[in-house]
Amino acid sequence: MSDTKITCAVIMAAGEGSRMRPLTYTMPKVMLPLAGKPILEHLMIEMAAAGIRDFIFIVGYRNEIVRSYFGDGSRWEVRITFSNQMKQMGTADALRSVQHLVAGDFLVANGDVIMYRQDILDVMTHKENTLSLFRTDNVAGLGVVEVEKDRVLRIHEKTARPPSNLINAGVYRFTPEIFRAISRTGKSPRGEYELTDSIQILIDEGYPVKYHIVSEWLDLSYPWDLLTANEKFLQNIQPRNEGNIEPGVFLKDPIVIGENTLVRSGSYITGPVIIGKNCEIGPHCYIRPGTVIGDGCHIGASVEIKNSIIMSGSKVPHLSYVGDSIIGHNCNLGAGTKIANLRLDKQEISVNGINTHRRKLGAILGDNVQTGINVSINTGTLIGNDSMIGPGVFVSGVIAPHTMML
Repeated sequence: MSDTKITCAVIMAAGEGSRMRPLTYTMPKVMLPLAGKPILEHLMIEMAAAGIRDFIFIVGYRNEIVRSYFGDGSRWEVRITFSNQMKQMGTADALRSVQHLVAGDFLVANGDVIMYRQDILDVMTHKENTLSLFRTDNVAGLGVVEVEKDRVLRIHEKTARPPSNLINAGVYRFTPEIFRAISRTGKSPRGEYELTDSIQILIDEGYPVKYHIVSEWLDLSYPWDLLTANEKFLQNIQPRNEGNIEPGVFLKDPIVIGENTLVRSGSYITGPVIIGKNCEIGPHCYIRPGTVIGDGCHIGASVEIKNSIIMSGSKVPHLSYVGDSIIGHNCNLGAGTKIANLRLDKQEISVNGINTHRRKLGAILGDNVQTGINVSINTGTLIGNDSMIGPGVFVSGVIAPHTMML
């Protein structure tokens, strides 16, 4: 038990996030964008607002992307230290590797967690080892936590008979005792050293492990979960225009337009919408609510974009429709490319056998995908990075990276 004020946080950001493919073939999950910022940046900003000043990022897969973006943290007035975990042997192994960088009590968070500052602060202000929990009716595939009064009794990983509707939300407050538990943690059935097993060792040895039920938490397991989170973040944006708007443009707030972006005449944009820097928008395009367009994009003549994430460097120049979709970096959609986002029978859309619980879902395109003219893409289609789809082709299902369809 400690009264030490916590100013240090360890962020687990080493994994790929394989369930997010095809988006993570070329970048780590924590760097996927939500409302114009990587997932990890949203978390770091909220933790900094709760008083964290020193961050230790455990990186591995495509770590150069994380390092390049965040640097030393000075842009956010925090300090960032990086530690490589090139061979992912589990969360307990990752935390053990940075023991020499941690002094006193500290926070640990999964880098793909979306949590807000008040809940983070509430976890921090506990005096004992503490888990963040979230109450949900859908616990499938998640770690379920059994509690009694103010203490955690047991963590059940993906159990067939969950004992509660409380799931592990992925932010922890730890005292140095966690490292002694980690030293006695064996491999799990998955062949990894799991942090939840280390926490269970603390509980079984009589150390009190408390919990805090957070008010908001977003599950970001699959690509379509990014659309749900994106919609939520856009609810709170403040209008800002740093670009150049030609006469004859209709803008309905809230809209953010980045510097050096040109919006040409006849464009119709209804917020909430975020458009990045150095973009060319229009003429005569329709950008509908829920859309985020990254830096250096071109959305051209007679194009309609609705409730979608268009990542930096991508181009949708002519006569195309993109709805409820995610378009990766540096993609180019040929004229007349259409993405379907609603089944004819109006039922929920499944992707590769997984029910997305969405009635509207278009396509998920990895980086550097190119389509020819008049390509049609079916609902729930995944297209791997660096694929080329020839003119007039109908695309459906899961397309592997580096595929050429003619």
